[in-house]
Amino acid sequence: MPQPTSFRSPDELTHRRRERALAIAKAGSFETALANDTLSNNVDLTLSEALVLGLLRQNVTRFLCVLGHGSTEIGEVLRLYQEAGAVSVHGLHSEIEASHAAAALNWTTGEKAAVVTSIGPGALQALAASLLPASNGLGVYYLLGDETSEDEGFNMQQIPRHEQGLFLRLFSTMGAAYSLHTPGALSTALKRGLVTTAHPHRPAPFYLLMPMNTQAAALAGFNLDELPCGTPAPLGASPDDHAYGEAAQALRDAERVVIRAGGGAHAAGSELLELAELADGVIVTSPLISGVVPYAHPRNMTVGGSKGSICGNFAMEEADLLVVVGSRSVCQSDSSRTGYPKAKRVIHINTDLHDAWHYNRSLALLGDAAPTLAKLNDALRRLAAPDKPTPSAWLTACTEQKTAWDAFKKARYDRPTLFDEKRQCDLLTQPAAVKQVCEAARAKEAVCFFDAGDVQANGFQIVEDAAPGRCFTDTGASYMGFAVSALLATGLARQPFYGVACTGDGSFMMNPQILVDGVEHGARGVIVLFDNRRMAAISGLQKAQYGHDFATDDSVVVDYVALAGAVKGVKALYGGTTSAELTAALQAAFSYEGLSLIHLPVYSGDDPLGGLDAWGRWNVGNWVDDTQALRHKIGL
Repeated sequence: MPQPTSFRSPDELTHRRRERALAIAKAGSFETALANDTLSNNVDLTLSEALVLGLLRQNVTRFLCVLGHGSTEIGEVLRLYQEAGAVSVHGLHSEIEASHAAAALNWTTGEKAAVVTSIGPGALQALAASLLPASNGLGVYYLLGDETSEDEGFNMQQIPRHEQGLFLRLFSTMGAAYSLHTPGALSTALKRGLVTTAHPHRPAPFYLLMPMNTQAAALAGFNLDELPCGTPAPLGASPDDHAYGEAAQALRDAERVVIRAGGGAHAAGSELLELAELADGVIVTSPLISGVVPYAHPRNMTVGGSKGSICGNFAMEEADLLVVVGSRSVCQSDSSRTGYPKAKRVIHINTDLHDAWHYNRSLALLGDAAPTLAKLNDALRRLAAPDKPTPSAWLTACTEQKTAWDAFKKARYDRPTLFDEKRQCDLLTQPAAVKQVCEAARAKEAVCFFDAGDVQANGFQIVEDAAPGRCFTDTGASYMGFAVSALLATGLARQPFYGVACTGDGSFMMNPQILVDGVEHGARGVIVLFDNRRMAAISGLQKAQYGHDFATDDSVVVDYVALAGAVKGVKALYGGTTSAELTAALQAAFSYEGLSLIHLPVYSGDDPLGGLDAWGRWNVGNWVDDTQALRHKIGL
């Protein structure tokens, strides 16, 4: 494709790119540079530079890259723009790590980032990792090298079949995707990306495929005003005024109300508590919104589901009316749709029609959680309150169960060590150690990330957050290696923060690249590696179902202190076998400005004081027949 006459040489092209990048950096933003005419409206540039400008207009300034032959052109644009100070580019060692870090950045700070990969395996690794932001509602851009649009023959690392657009088909299965097959369609591609990543209710990944030959294609006289901007407006409160009255009356008639608060209720803490008071209900929370309702509040029954709490599952089992707020009703959250066996009616507040009609006998209120709850609360106030003792029998029964749950946990905290058969010594139990790490993180005002597996399950049962934004756990995809990769976000955020990654030995080995990339890009945090030399969550499940664990254990001793210490810039510490030793290790880690790792061997065995157990049902393994039969019997 011929180049426009405005840059007839590589030097001219580089000069024009550098000029534009400097203009944006000096102005402080793309929009300001365009408004003050330091950036011309109509410019000659390549597709890759236009793409970077379009992302800048959407305030995407962080680019997490694993570059290859499928992304050299956009890499050159990013080089010049970083030199000018217009973007921040971070070369990483794993596309999976890059995706997790971008997702964590969006989750913790609201900032969007772009993951840049080559064609083939790198793009597919990013696709696999994007399951996490897709499951948890996070906006991340993926810029992925793709086969050339002229189809001159197989490109190395493309899908080796004689068909067109196979990567586009593959990525479109996961979510919204677009191929820059035609350079002139860039504005449409970016508009779809904007609507997807900045969706007001359920942001998601957006996959932008970049054919290797179109990246350098020239766009002559391109109008920068074609690049989309803005933020899609939220839906607001449900407009169905009649439904509010019907829902309020159902709440007044019910005797045992449970409110299930999911990820969509993250901004509705006060409205949830008001509803619970007005309806004499209790709240069961998703791990996604830890702290939105303070743990200590008497109407918070904490987590429920297949890995829930005593009090959370009691409230679910006994409720006669269910209010669902912003939840997808994932299998573990509602015990594979058997969690509410006595519920006669469901009020479902959601912005998604399919989710709002998940349960039978539902009254759907389609709208944002906070304003819809506010209107429902107003409708409740207009009805006469039932004559009930204070506290009611329902709240009293639930409070007794929460007291039992707190006592159950305390018994484990009071016995922090047990004899470990594999290591032939006393070791800290995971519940006691996770509790200690979480308390230390709270005192430091750090953000905790939990990796998949036993650490994650114990973690969301243990945390007692009083405010949101202190704990993040991937219960949507349970992606091993997320927590350690998430620490990279501490060095990427415009307002840096300190992070604590709670991970198991299995999850850590999925993404040890953080040891190098965390040092390189200024991560501030500590990895607490709970090492039980097994996949304990699955071992426990196998034993519960079949009486034996299998292929989830290992006999290999790893010196994680030596491993981490081999990376210059990482402070490697041994966490010891007692609470006092762990405290000393945490203090040493917290006093270090960069990235630390604490290797903490933890107990694994059959002693019930070594874990927190499961309190719900799940449609897996040999539990399937009973769980499915109960679901069909309930008919909800």
